[in-house]
Amino acid sequence: MPRNNHPARSTLPPAAERMIRQVESRQARASRAQSEKHEFWKDITILGLVGWSVVVPTLVGAALGSWIDRRWPSRVSWTLMLLVSGLVLGCMNAWQRIRGDQP
Repeated sequence: MPRNNHPARSTLPPAAERMIRQVESRQARASRAQSEKHEFWKDITILGLVGWSVVVPTLVGAALGSWIDRRWPSRVSWTLMLLVSGLVLGCMNAWQRIRGDQP
């Protein structure tokens, strides 16, 4: 971003003005890169949280269903039912997290 409020800028030689513009340009690029870097890590963090929001309920449902199937055998597969229930619950949880993180 060029500075228009520099009082002595008009008295500088053209080479100095060119150098000032180059420095300002580099500074602006560095500032943009730094903000993009922070956004990248924020996005990775959100992705990890959303992933765990789906995985944990799914695994808990599968483990609980497996335990029920071993403890009380029946024609109904509790493992499959609770695994799918955990997956649905996890997806709903992830959806709520994603909606809450957006402005």
